[in-house]
Amino acid sequence: MIPRIALRGDYSISRIIKGGWHLAGDHGAVDSTQAQRDMATFVDAGITTFDCADIYTGVEQMIGEFRQAYPAHAERVQIHTKFVPDLSELRTIGRAQVEAIIDRSLARLKVERLDLVQFHWWDFAVPRYVETAMELERLRRAGKIAHLGATNFDTPRLQELINAGIPIISNQIQYSLVDDRPNPGMVAYCASAHISLLCYGTVCGGFLSERWLGTPSPGAHLANRSLAKYRLIIEDFGGWTLFQELLTVLGRIAAAHGTDIATVATRAMLDRDQVAAACVGAVNTSHLAAHARIGTLQLRPEELSMIADVTSRRQGPAGDVYELERDRGGAHGRIMKYELNAMS
Repeated sequence: MIPRIALRGDYSISRIIKGGWHLAGDHGAVDSTQAQRDMATFVDAGITTFDCADIYTGVEQMIGEFRQAYPAHAERVQIHTKFVPDLSELRTIGRAQVEAIIDRSLARLKVERLDLVQFHWWDFAVPRYVETAMELERLRRAGKIAHLGATNFDTPRLQELINAGIPIISNQIQYSLVDDRPNPGMVAYCASAHISLLCYGTVCGGFLSERWLGTPSPGAHLANRSLAKYRLIIEDFGGWTLFQELLTVLGRIAAAHGTDIATVATRAMLDRDQVAAACVGAVNTSHLAAHARIGTLQLRPEELSMIADVTSRRQGPAGDVYELERDRGGAHGRIMKYELNAMS
């Protein structure tokens, strides 16, 4: 079974979280009925925690329909959504709009209280994120939200939220063998503040897999925005040659354990300090058997050393969490979509 972990008190989650971005349409057509059947299969396998967002078009509604169609499964599920106001609204968003967005998530998900709301803020140059987080805390105290988290907050701004008395229990961030930006600053601060890390991008959108081992560097025309995003991270890491060295080492370790590269890469991250769970962007159940092996996989010290021998030669990516992605004029920032809340 998939291991579990307590984030705070008696609130526990599966250490593998079913991501929802891949169901929003950017990765191809989605059959909602089949997606709901898959959700039930994930729950049966022990992956009971689902991640979504107010800006993932149609995903909150899909999970709400799943809860209605599979009530017994729904009782076992934890739903993590996000609060992501549009970039153009940051300077003006106030109490009424914050509550309206939260009420919309409640209605879509067909719940009376949101398990975890993860707060994202596009531009820290607009210094209203603490004020807005306080509105989310007001709604938590009113019973509409059980727990508050952050997503993509860097270390100093996360500290601002904590210093303001916002009870953040988690920060969902991009963290992988290829993207080490959270280490050591974010990891150390979260340890001191008792904040858990929920990691996405642990398999780099699928690049950390046998599919890409021994292949030439892909061209500019990739199948989806996720691959485009992580291709940039691989370039920052040290390029395709260094990445192939990492895949080769992971492939050897995977073969020794009778598993696959993605499982090894995910297990390595789950063993990192402060990492509570990894989000996997599964569009179907095809990799579910591999996910199920994560709980029993134990990487040996010499295997971790093999991985470190490669990753120690990284060139980047540089900066704090999500710093590159906040540069709207840079390569990472140009592929983001900043105005999805009003239309989603």
